[in-house]
Amino acid sequence: MIDRRIMLQAGAAAGAALLLPRHGFAQAPAFAPKPGTWRDFEVVTRLDLAGQGKAQAWIPLPSVDEAAWIRPGKSDWTTNAASAEPVREPKYGAQMLHLVFKDGEAAPSVEVRSRFSLRDRAEDFAVGGTAALAEADRKLYLEATELMPTDGIVRETAEKAAAGKASDAEKARAIYQWVVENTFRDARTRGCGTGDVASMLRTGNLGGKCADLNALYVALVRSVGIPARDIYGIRVAPSRFGYASLGAGSATITKAQHCRAEVWLEGHGWVATDPADVRKVVLEEPPGNNAIDAPKVVAARQTLFGAWEGNWLGYNMAHDVALPGSRHKVAFLMYPQAEVAGALLDCLDPDGFRYAIKSAEIAA
Repeated sequence: MIDRRIMLQAGAAAGAALLLPRHGFAQAPAFAPKPGTWRDFEVVTRLDLAGQGKAQAWIPLPSVDEAAWIRPGKSDWTTNAASAEPVREPKYGAQMLHLVFKDGEAAPSVEVRSRFSLRDRAEDFAVGGTAALAEADRKLYLEATELMPTDGIVRETAEKAAAGKASDAEKARAIYQWVVENTFRDARTRGCGTGDVASMLRTGNLGGKCADLNALYVALVRSVGIPARDIYGIRVAPSRFGYASLGAGSATITKAQHCRAEVWLEGHGWVATDPADVRKVVLEEPPGNNAIDAPKVVAARQTLFGAWEGNWLGYNMAHDVALPGSRHKVAFLMYPQAEVAGALLDCLDPDGFRYAIKSAEIAA
């Protein structure tokens, strides 16, 4: 049970519903996130593994610590595992809880509670002065990954999208607009997608979900020499700006995973971007299948280069993650992972895997 000081997100959703438009977008608050009050949350992840054989599991823990918009807090857990060890992935610093259950454990289980604080973020492009990016970070966030090459068709596409643009900011914005205009959200895609950028461009099938579309943006931007990164996470609260598609719909957030992207712009630092959410608004925002010039789409497109709402937890920025103690590797760590008898479970099937995630806002 979540303790009595915590306000269940269902209550938050009811409160947010008061802000939603009854007769049109004009009645909702303008989509203009601004840094302001911090909000405190708790996410509870529960696993009850099925299957026979030795079991182990890996649960992402909040790892992103950015003073402007996210502060990770304490994580704790209860489990019948033989060992439960927090582990930090060495390359990107992603944290996870690694659990190993004893052979023959009849009902492997764990409940992880993670607390963190969030607030809206928005870049003021009229103001500069941010310190330079450390060389190690610049190198890391310009690298190709297994699914995100930065040469060949990726670079060719980026150069065409940014043709005629001089500054990094102009190039990054032009590529953002290209992704918004040339991709689509595909409802048939399982989970958040795979992020196989080269395959998308080679086949010309530019559909997918956030892990596809934002990975495409990151790879394109990196290919023209601008540091960029995906952040893998989960929506934890409804939108306060009248967007049904851009927030968690209830306290149960088992299927609310979402990745976002950032681009490094000199003088500004890491700048929020999310072209995938623009395409989500096009497809899913009521009444659905919206025109690209619909008011809510236009507002999202303008806002999501430079700002995002603080209703989303970023877990980590890691790619090509080797799971400790296992022969398995995952493209990114956004879902709970587990294996039984050496076989990796399907993290996109929470009912078969048997996990559930809930979110609550902690009342002041």
